[in-house]
Amino acid sequence: MNKIVLNYLLKNFLKTLLIVIGVIYCFGLILNLFEEIEFFKNLNVSFFTPLILTSIFIPSMITKLLPFIIFISSMLFMLKIRNNKDLLTLKVYGYSNIKIFFILALTSFIFGWIVLFVATPITSSMVKYYEKTKSQYARDIDHLVTFNKNGLWIKENVKDGNRIITASKPKGFELFDVTIFHLNKNYNLVEKITSKKVNIKSNNWILKEVTVSSQKNGIFKNKKLDDYEITSIYNHDKITSLFKNFDTMSFQDLVIDYNQLLSAGYNKRFLDQSLHSLLSLPFFLFLMTALAAILTLNTLKKSDNFKFIVLGIIISVLIYYFKDLSLALGQIDRVPLVLAIWSPVIALSFFTFIGVLQINEK
Repeated sequence: MNKIVLNYLLKNFLKTLLIVIGVIYCFGLILNLFEEIEFFKNLNVSFFTPLILTSIFIPSMITKLLPFIIFISSMLFMLKIRNNKDLLTLKVYGYSNIKIFFILALTSFIFGWIVLFVATPITSSMVKYYEKTKSQYARDIDHLVTFNKNGLWIKENVKDGNRIITASKPKGFELFDVTIFHLNKNYNLVEKITSKKVNIKSNNWILKEVTVSSQKNGIFKNKKLDDYEITSIYNHDKITSLFKNFDTMSFQDLVIDYNQLLSAGYNKRFLDQSLHSLLSLPFFLFLMTALAAILTLNTLKKSDNFKFIVLGIIISVLIYYFKDLSLALGQIDRVPLVLAIWSPVIALSFFTFIGVLQINEK
């Protein structure tokens, strides 16, 4: 009998979760499709292009919303078994509130780890394809920044032509082994600048150990300088912000290739934020299920589902802003970044621990 009851709980809970994910996916598909159609409206592409791009973008969005999806799913399932008297039947067979809570919460916790190891590699590949495809259709390509195995590449417009910058790797506020090509409007080489080290903290780049090769009467002449300065539309913060979409990285990428990503020039704070944000996901799912249990299992009386759904949405919004505020404080160094990421989990843990003890007495 215990096995039958356990199967009933798991099967119906996961069924409710999949239904909620399906509803969220459909809403996301409809809303994001309008944005993609707006992007492609003046381009010669079929309707299937924005539809496909939208379809592969939504799963990564669902992963980020998963704590709140779990919360709503848990509330709906627990309200259902309470209102149809299944909760009373479960109690007759020896399933207390605390036992039901632990079964559902542990299921959410395990589901979170499955998402990290199975879903994130798939969603990260989808996001990479999404960004790569959209970049091919981008209309404004006068300015371009890319980072690959050959280092950092930057293209930007300047007053009298174009500038192409290459660097072996960035580290902190500096670029190393930098080569700058100045091209005229006909894309002919006018000047070449090489530098061992460049400080890009501001838009005024400071170059060290510089060699300037400039053309005069068709002949290039070299001039060595200790310091040199150029003005760019890019600085450290702007370049770093272009690579802060950690949706393109799976959990395995961050864990296995962490040191390799650091040596390639990725910012350590960005990698730590990405890794710990993903690592906290299973714990968040556990706690959001616990929160749903506290709100719904405190009585056997039948109640209006709409009231609880509205309450659940309000709580989800408050938790979202608390989580966002905590992360913002970590990003500006008011609190350690790792602590800022885990603070919502710690705060919810204290609250749910007290609440679960109370529902166990019901």
